[in-house]
Amino acid sequence: MGTSLRPRAPRRRWDAQSVLDDARRFVELARAGAYMAGDRRVSPKERTRWRFTFNRLTEDAKKALAADAATGGQALELLIDLADETCDYDYFRSDDPMAAARFVVSDAVALLWATYLDLYGFSGFAERAAPQLIGWERAYGWTRRGDGPTADKETTLADVLARLLRGIDAWLDFTDRYLAALDRLAGGGAERRAPWRDTGFERGERARNLAGWHLMVLDRLADAEADDRLERLATHPALAGPELRYLRARLARRRGENDTARTLIRDCLNELPGHTQFLDFAREIGAEFPERARRVSDQLSGW
Repeated sequence: MGTSLRPRAPRRRWDAQSVLDDARRFVELARAGAYMAGDRRVSPKERTRWRFTFNRLTEDAKKALAADAATGGQALELLIDLADETCDYDYFRSDDPMAAARFVVSDAVALLWATYLDLYGFSGFAERAAPQLIGWERAYGWTRRGDGPTADKETTLADVLARLLRGIDAWLDFTDRYLAALDRLAGGGAERRAPWRDTGFERGERARNLAGWHLMVLDRLADAEADDRLERLATHPALAGPELRYLRARLARRRGENDTARTLIRDCLNELPGHTQFLDFAREIGAEFPERARRVSDQLSGW
C-alpha cells in the first residue's frame, strides 16, 4: 500500500493540525528509510517524487504558520530538521537533496524566527531559537556541494539572527539563552541531536559550524561589561577544537594577553595550517608560524 502523502485539492481554510500530521508522517517515513528502499508504505513512484512532496509540505507549513503560528511552526521545524539531516544522512535518492528540492533552509528559518518573535515576544523567541541555532547552523550551508542556485541564496543563521537582535540588551539576553542551551548539551540535555556521537569530534564540528556566530558575539559584547559571558563561551565544554582555540585567542588579544593569543593561534595552525582566518590573525599579532603553515602562507603569497 503506497503512502497517503499525495497531492490534495487546495484547502479553503488552512488546517494547521493536518499540515503538522502530514509533515510528521513524511519525516518519520524518511528517517525510517522508506524513500530509499523497498517499503510498502511508500510507492516506487512516490520515492522518485519525494522532492515534490517535500516542497508541498514546506509550502503548506508556511501557510499554516500564518494561520496558526504555534502548530504551523512545529510543522516547519520538523521539515527544517529533516533538511538539515540530509547533509549527513541518505534519506532520498539524490546526491544533493536540498539542491534538488531547491529548499533554502536559511529563508525558512528566517520566516520561522520572525514569526516566533511576533508571537512569543523576545523572551519566548530566544528560548526557542537558541537551541535551534546550535542544531541547524552549518558553516558551509545545507547543500552538499555548496554551490549552485540554491546554495547562492543561502546565508548563515548567525546573519539571520543578527538582523533580529536590536540593541545590546537583546544581544546579552540571547547570549544568556544560548549559553544555557550549551549547558544543557554539555549535561546531556534534549537539544543534543545525536547524544551517542557527542564526542570531541562532534564538539569540534559544533564549534566550527557556530564559529561565525561566536565571533559576532565577541565583537558585540566586548565593550558591554560581559567578560564573564565571553569567558564561559570561549571555554565551554560543549565546544572543542581549533575554532574554539581561535575564539580564545581573539578574546586574549582583546584583553591585551598577546603572548597567550600567539600560543593559541600557533596551536590552531598546527592543526589547520591552511585556514586563512588563522593565518591572517597570526600575521596581525606577530605570531610565529609552524613550518607547515609557513609553507602554505608562502604559497598563498605567491599566488
